[in-house]
Amino acid sequence: MYDIIIVGAGPAGLTAALYALRADKKILVIEKETFGGQITFSPKVENYPGILEMSGNEFAEKLIEQVLSHGGEIEMDRVTSIEVNEEGKTRTVVTENGRYEARAVIIAAGSKHRRLGLDKEDELTGEGVSYCAVCDGAFYKGMEVALVGGGNTALQEAVLLSEYCKKVIVIQNLPYLTGEKRLSAILETRANVEILCNKTVNALIGDTKLEGVEIKDAESGEISVLKIDGLFVAIGQVPENEPFISVAQINDYGYIVADESCLTDDEAVFVAGDCRTKRVRQITTATADGAVSAVSACRYIDSL
Repeated sequence: MYDIIIVGAGPAGLTAALYALRADKKILVIEKETFGGQITFSPKVENYPGILEMSGNEFAEKLIEQVLSHGGEIEMDRVTSIEVNEEGKTRTVVTENGRYEARAVIIAAGSKHRRLGLDKEDELTGEGVSYCAVCDGAFYKGMEVALVGGGNTALQEAVLLSEYCKKVIVIQNLPYLTGEKRLSAILETRANVEILCNKTVNALIGDTKLEGVEIKDAESGEISVLKIDGLFVAIGQVPENEPFISVAQINDYGYIVADESCLTDDEAVFVAGDCRTKRVRQITTATADGAVSAVSACRYIDSL
């Protein structure tokens, strides 16, 4: 029996774990694939208070170290559902490999990379199509690549790729880049970076390996072909909340409905981070959610 089970080991989940442990609660963190969550794919974290610059992987490692040093338990497993036990006093978190009981649950499941939804995308992923410049950028040293997206993550990855690649073509479906102006300014100074706005990737070219992409102009409808060695996709995230339908309300976009209190429709289930409804999804708001959800869960447990 645990006091709190936390689903997800990203910044939100690990912060929740830290706060709960400091409140003398017995906790278990369950993570399905990457300790540290999506932040581990960020080449630089420069917008977290008190940290001038750090890689996302370094940030995640320090969080994990903190949780373990306070006696937290972490399991690698995939959660499939949450059950309300008899009399509603506890919750059972069901995974592919076991069942774990707790007085409260914090869902911090995060999200996954949004895909383009094009033919051949599955077949070419890992064969020229990538969703992580930090992971795969070095493989394209001296080559020509394109990157789809115009937000902060996309621009960060474009800056990183420009240090490896012969040429980087940024493809944005809007008339302008939506990321920080500072990042846009850096890209504009790079001679090997070309920015194409009002363009969308229409098709992937290649059978067993990516050979290029077909792009479409949003205004004229004109189709053109870019011959490239690699394509990086950075168009946002998709929440992974299907296992929690029984205990939480999920909106049309797949996010768990909850306000700044981080409480779901179930009094013993809380939600934190990118998987809940919110206007701003940043590392600072994720850690804030982690703290709020943990404090709320502790208060709930203490009231039983």
